[in-house]
Amino acid sequence: MSDEEHQYEAKRGPETYPQQANAIRRNGYIVIQNRPCKVVEVLASKTGNYGHAQCHFVAIDIFTGEKFEDTVPSSYNCDVPRVYHTDYQLIDISEDGFIILLADDGSTKDDIKLPTDEALRFQIKDEFDEGKDLTVSVMSAMGEEKVCGLKDLNRK
Repeated sequence: MSDEEHQYEAKRGPETYPQQANAIRRNGYIVIQNRPCKVVEVLASKTGNYGHAQCHFVAIDIFTGEKFEDTVPSSYNCDVPRVYHTDYQLIDISEDGFIILLADDGSTKDDIKLPTDEALRFQIKDEFDEGKDLTVSVMSAMGEEKVCGLKDLNRK
């Protein structure tokens, strides 16, 4: 992919911000193929035949777990997703697999499904059925959301 094509591909909106490729580190975030990803490996090459030092990113989609790779000149800007973590109190679990959550401001949220991770899904169901007061951590980025954690409010 030529330099012009890579620069043209970047589409910034309020969900992302630019960051120079050589500043992105392992365990950081990057957008690859319009998907928010967590960086698991960064390989930097020195200036060579291509005219620029290159950064090779290996990253995992934070919502689907799919693996992505991209190589970018180190001086170019990459899109970085704005990733938010919000805690909600779990009110109910509907029969169709959606969870009903209570935000700090008193509003309810009912458009998030139970997680696809089997262990977390069963933990949420089991502890809710036991009558525990639970807080669910929801990760959101680029218009998508997913349950990523669970805490018992009564556990000290």
